[in-house]
Amino acid sequence: MAHSISALKRVRQSAKRRLVNRDRKKDLRVKLKSIDTLIGKKDAESARKELPGVLRTLDRVSAKGTIHKNTAARRKSRLMKKINALAKA
Repeated sequence: MAHSISALKRVRQSAKRRLVNRDRKKDLRVKLKSIDTLIGKKDAESARKELPGVLRTLDRVSAKGTIHKNTAARRKSRLMKKINALAKA
């Protein structure tokens, strides 16, 4: 257990940030899963409609520092590849 006042404050801050980050990641996972489901069903039109929301969420989560910006870029790239391949097929 932390003893100094500043260490106790850091513990409180970390707990708050952990909860916020957990909620952001949960929201991101839900959106990614929904678009992956649409891709799996080969529903290109619906996937294209969902795409801006998912990309916005990825950008927001990476801008807040919850995930690394390169992780967000990689996920966006892979998602675009899947959707473009689906559109060609």
